[in-house]
Amino acid sequence: MSTSLSTSIDQKQQTWLSGLLGSQTFWVFIAVIVASIALSFATDAFATSKNLYNITRNVTFVAIIALGMTLVIITGGIDLSVGSVLCLCSMVLAVVMHAGYSIEVGIAASVATALVVGAFNGFLIAYIGLPPFVVTLGMLSVARSLAMVASGNTVVFEFGPDHDTLLALGGGAWFFGIANPVMYMIVLGLLTGFVLRFTRFGRHVFAIGGNEHAATLTGVPVKMIKVAVYMISALSAGIAGIVQTGWLGAVTTNIGAGMELQVIAAAVIGGANLAGGGGTALGAIIGAMLIEVIRNSLGLLGINAFWQGTFIGGAILFAVMFDRLANYRRNT
Repeated sequence: MSTSLSTSIDQKQQTWLSGLLGSQTFWVFIAVIVASIALSFATDAFATSKNLYNITRNVTFVAIIALGMTLVIITGGIDLSVGSVLCLCSMVLAVVMHAGYSIEVGIAASVATALVVGAFNGFLIAYIGLPPFVVTLGMLSVARSLAMVASGNTVVFEFGPDHDTLLALGGGAWFFGIANPVMYMIVLGLLTGFVLRFTRFGRHVFAIGGNEHAATLTGVPVKMIKVAVYMISALSAGIAGIVQTGWLGAVTTNIGAGMELQVIAAAVIGGANLAGGGGTALGAIIGAMLIEVIRNSLGLLGINAFWQGTFIGGAILFAVMFDRLANYRRNT
């Protein structure tokens, strides 16, 4: 009996170890650690408290949106509009507060804007049957255009009576000296991870990405779930926009430009499967960490910033090849 128990324990340990070693998220995390150690020796500036503070704070904006994007990708969709939605939500917040309204009203207006945009995207995709790529590409243009209209294409840097409160919300460090955006990222990451792993909604998201037709036959409300994930994606962009507005202290119509590519890259590098059915909250955050370490290291090493796209694109290709290799090994 003790022999069979030992055998069972050994099998579980081997299964856990093989699962860990076969996890793309694990190897991306190792890459982040190795790169950080190497950069600490290669340059004196990387391991300074100021630089590490900036890295952890900068990674949050991509990571927060990547959490929402991961849900969309798990269902087999894509959201190209998140950078422009961030811009629109930031501008709505700024314009409302500049008009003299409180921060609570500004945040409510910003969040409502994000949810309406997400619901519109989701409705066209789930109920009308339009391709996610086309719908969100169109919204990419529409949302930024609306941001320009709302502000008159000007910079907004005065936020009314709650100006200082907004700056503290995004730029402060209320808990143990940790930047507020980092705390928001941690909380949202834990919430997203819990939803994906332990709730019926999370199981439905994976079921749709795994086999949408089968999910429909088993009674999964596919259309409603799709609308929900696009609303969550837009909401994550809206939250990031609110936080980034407080951090920057100003909003321009260029904010968030090109951010959708970094967000998608973070999700894919972290293990989200573009074909659907795979992805984790932790992977999204770790993918965003790798992108920020790459971006930060280029400047410290004196490498032209134009190379950033090459390194990030290479990381995406490597991540996709790793996923294909892992699938091949599982199927053979």
